[in-house]
Amino acid sequence: MSGQKNVFFGDYVRELRNSRKLPLRKLASELDIDPSTLGKIERSSRKPPQEIIAKLSQIFDIDIHTLKTIYLTDKISKEIIEEGFDKDILSDVEHKVDILKKRAPLHT
Repeated sequence: MSGQKNVFFGDYVRELRNSRKLPLRKLASELDIDPSTLGKIERSSRKPPQEIIAKLSQIFDIDIHTLKTIYLTDKISKEIIEEGFDKDILSDVEHKVDILKKRAPLHT
């Protein structure tokens, strides 16, 4: 597989599926989603729901933390670009993550 830092979530899912020679329709069926939805996830034009990430973790026997990391880096990167910022903002984000970790756990 590609290095996780350089791969996008959709590309990673496609690589996993192709490495197992699993047709898109078959994986979509296992995920209980429409094949067109899976295609959009693979093309990064649709965000996967958390339950899909969990199912992918089980199907491909991959640590869910790995999948969520790839997904979140995509999400954060796209949001930074869409807001008109660049990577310089990440040092501020790192600082705030450190502060939040020291506080009481966040409720989701």
